[in-house]
Amino acid sequence: MCGINFVDDGTASRIAAAAATFREITESPFGPDDEIGMLNLITADMARTVVSRADAGHTIDLSVDYFLGMPSFTAAGQPPYQIWMTNTPRGTAVDDSTGFGTENELVGYSGDAVSMYTHCGTHIDTLNHFGYGRKIWNNFDADQWLGARHWMCAGAEKQPPIVTRGVLLDVAALHGVPVLPQSYGITGKDLDETAKHQGVQVQPGDAVLVRTGQMTLWNDPRAYITNESGLIRDGAEYLAKAGAALIAADNLSFEQIPSTEDGNWLPVHTYLFAEAGVPIMEVVDMEVLSQERLYEFCFIGAGIKLRGATAAPMRPLAMPFRS
Repeated sequence: MCGINFVDDGTASRIAAAAATFREITESPFGPDDEIGMLNLITADMARTVVSRADAGHTIDLSVDYFLGMPSFTAAGQPPYQIWMTNTPRGTAVDDSTGFGTENELVGYSGDAVSMYTHCGTHIDTLNHFGYGRKIWNNFDADQWLGARHWMCAGAEKQPPIVTRGVLLDVAALHGVPVLPQSYGITGKDLDETAKHQGVQVQPGDAVLVRTGQMTLWNDPRAYITNESGLIRDGAEYLAKAGAALIAADNLSFEQIPSTEDGNWLPVHTYLFAEAGVPIMEVVDMEVLSQERLYEFCFIGAGIKLRGATAAPMRPLAMPFRS
């Protein structure tokens, strides 16, 4: 593949996308029990190397705030983000819900609770999120592995903390626009030209962040979720075959909306999860990375260990490499 070099250490044989068949489930090159796919490409030595080069004094937060009315999948019938107080200082004194009586006049106690769709805000998707028919990555079958409340395999708790090299592919900047046009489909050619323009190469085990510029619309929820630009299958194949362990986007749906592939309303999701074994992140704020033209960095992130869940909130961080 143009612009990408593989190291001949056997890594290429462990990249599932190289053996994928269109709209068929891929068996993991890491064995029949594998639940995390290409995250297996991230080795301890890789993590040690990127951390040793990282400038922790310049840490960039890639996550967004959670707030009432934030962009989410409510149009698809999913619940919105909600937060409410479970205790307030004066209220606790009035109703004595803690049972401490007059002590509540001294101790000002506040507490709260949240409710949300797991695919809300900055989050990482798991390999049980999408498949073909009743099967997901590595031929796990819903008839055997899907319980009454959640999947019994490939859930968010199975994903390890991710420490690897991060690569920003700033497609919007390549095209000289703050945000790509509505429903623009990002191709392999777009990504290859972006990598060459920036002087970077995608390598096996990388976390690849694809910037559409959609985050510039974050404070306008309607604009942010309308006909999003994003990856098409061709672009996803480019990154998966290069060995990306994780692919992130700054939009809500990750891929081009609406789909242009007949018979599949989310073709990039099904390809990356079921065929290529690559988890994805959505709603990742790449604006500071773009402004600083920081194209390579130490990427650190870990999702909440929600057992069996198809996604989990994540607060990813980027640290520049010291020169």
